Amino acid sequence: MDIALVVSDVDGTLVTTDKRLTPASVDAVRRLEAAGIGFTIASSRPPVGFRSLVAPLNLRLPIGAFNGGTVVGPDLVPLSQASIPERAARHAVENLLRAEIDVWVFAEGAWNLRDPAASYTDLERRTLGIEPRVVADLGSLLGAAQKIVGVSSDAEGLARAESSLSEALGGEANVGRSQAYYLDVTPPGVSKGSFVLDLSRRLGIAPERIATIGDAANDRAMFAVSGLAIAMGNAQPDVQAAATAVTTSNDEDGFARAIERFVLRDAPGR
Repeated sequence: MDIALVVSDVDGTLVTTDKRLTPASVDAVRRLEAAGIGFTIASSRPPVGFRSLVAPLNLRLPIGAFNGGTVVGPDLVPLSQASIPERAARHAVENLLRAEIDVWVFAEGAWNLRDPAASYTDLERRTLGIEPRVVADLGSLLGAAQKIVGVSSDAEGLARAESSLSEALGGEANVGRSQAYYLDVTPPGVSKGSFVLDLSRRLGIAPERIATIGDAANDRAMFAVSGLAIAMGNAQPDVQAAATAVTTSNDEDGFARAIERFVLRDAPGR
């Protein structure tokens, strides 16, 4: 398959469980560049969460933030951005709080929350490299929210919340987990799949010449529109079933192995 572009998820895919970018992953991206194959990333992270990745990966193409809801350049300046409709945002927050699920709101260029000591805040600090903005009331932010996250260590409870919230919002926003402990609410009509198709148009690369790689349910949208879809070994069975191929886990350099086995083996000159 004549692949011209690779689009990768970040957490659970490109980086290890402890959020490290391994030398093997960096080398795999460099080898893509040497073979004339473009590379970029799409993630549920906010733009600031890409700051530590741009230089080591030499990112030059548009990047998909907030599951494709915001597109930024390698300078992290927005090229396009969407917000969750306010009514849907308020409904989502009300439902999550009623279910006793902690809530984060990404708006006004900040990560906003009520309790800085709640579950997973330390992990998110390490992931994004920033401190949250602590607010007493999230309500004033819901007119311009780009992502809302329900956070819980109860994976089964979060799965139930995902189902009930999806039904309650009825298409007014996208609802899906980016990790077992994160339930993302993002703007309607955009996804990692729409980001891949946007790149296809921007770069003049047919979707069938694009390879995508990821580990979570939100990656299935880009699997569905790309010519080659690669699931990580740590992905759930339904995510693996949606892919064309499966590699090893993110803690076993599965990204680098996938690039070598499924992409570079068919690159010109190899």
